[in-house]
Amino acid sequence: MSARPVSVRGAVLKFMAATLVAMVALAVAGLVVQQRLGEREAIHDAKQFATLAGRGVVQPALTPALLAGDGAAIDRMDRLVRARLGDQVEQVKVWTADGRVVYATEPRLIGGRFPLDAEEVEALRDGRVVAELSDLSGPENRFERAEGRRLLEVYFPLRATDGTPLLFEIYQQYDSITSTGRRLWISFMPPLLGGLALLWLVGVPLAWSLARQLRASQEERERLLQQAIASSDLERRRIAADLHDGVVQHLAGTAYGLAAAAGEVRTAPPEQTEQALDEATEGVRQSIRHLRSLIVEIHPPNLRASGLAAALPDLVAPLAARGVQARIEVEPGLRLGEEAEGLLFRGAQEAIRNVLAHSDARSVDITVRGEGGVARLVVADDGRGIDAAEHARRRGEGHLGLELLDQLAQAMGGRLEIAPGRDAGTVLTLEVPTGA
Repeated sequence: MSARPVSVRGAVLKFMAATLVAMVALAVAGLVVQQRLGEREAIHDAKQFATLAGRGVVQPALTPALLAGDGAAIDRMDRLVRARLGDQVEQVKVWTADGRVVYATEPRLIGGRFPLDAEEVEALRDGRVVAELSDLSGPENRFERAEGRRLLEVYFPLRATDGTPLLFEIYQQYDSITSTGRRLWISFMPPLLGGLALLWLVGVPLAWSLARQLRASQEERERLLQQAIASSDLERRRIAADLHDGVVQHLAGTAYGLAAAAGEVRTAPPEQTEQALDEATEGVRQSIRHLRSLIVEIHPPNLRASGLAAALPDLVAPLAARGVQARIEVEPGLRLGEEAEGLLFRGAQEAIRNVLAHSDARSVDITVRGEGGVARLVVADDGRGIDAAEHARRRGEGHLGLELLDQLAQAMGGRLEIAPGRDAGTVLTLEVPTGA
């Protein structure tokens, strides 16, 4: 039983569902990556802002008076920071290397000492700009604590006007940083989703076309399989009929003749006994020829070992039993590929079979020649010929041999032609690439 045909609609729907799932997964992954890239870019912008603010605004005002705790210097720094940075930052701190706060926007921290952590000491020593989520549990951050509040802390070293190394810290709302990142990746979301949707939609006609081709290919394979099964069944019935009507009848007749001769061997003249034995011998020889022909049809010879010229005489052996003269001519030195040689042998086999069954021919000419990379088999008989109506009737009755031969020839890039002979009979021409 053949497999259920592929439904084009069902195949396309499955393909589109699978690709939709893949597209959604790709979109989610792309959005997550874009979000992280957006946040990273926003943090990078925060570090740049802090660098510009520290070195462009704060550093010129880091005077020895500020380091000494002079109130006027602190007030000048405070006015400067609040005028230039007040709307964009939550807190600003300036530390000495030993942890003393020389300036902060929270005045209660000024003059206090808090130990610097390892990262801050390393940044002060190496000159790195560091951005991280601030740990509000530290005592120096006690005034920034609030439920659910998160601050991004950026710190890096500065130098006072007298060359004293200081650590500059700036704090910004982390949610504002992430919102900036969110705006960045949201701006990329429409083209990303639009591109994926367009790609998904473009896949519809492609999937439909591929599914139709798959369906057509499946139908073609099923049709060829059914034809092959029908041809194989027809071949078995024909061989059984040939055995029953040919070899079995010949051997039965020979057995009856030998039995009669054996009963009369003592009384019959020697000439009669000799004639009976000669007839029996000829009958056995005919049966052997017939059996050899059937063996060739059931299991063709190894053409690669024996060659087409050696295989064709066995194929035409049954013609002699019908009194049909066969002439075979194979171009010397003709080189053929394995597929080409097998198809030419099959073409000759089908032609001889039709001559025996339908033509009433007296002679058959078989020629095989090659020219321009093409091998040509011509089988011409002088029988009663065949017209288009009869050929169509035979195909309708299940004679699939020529149809299958035609399909095999076309698959190899060749052709099969059945035409009337010049005077009478039928001419079968089979052309295939030599493939040598």
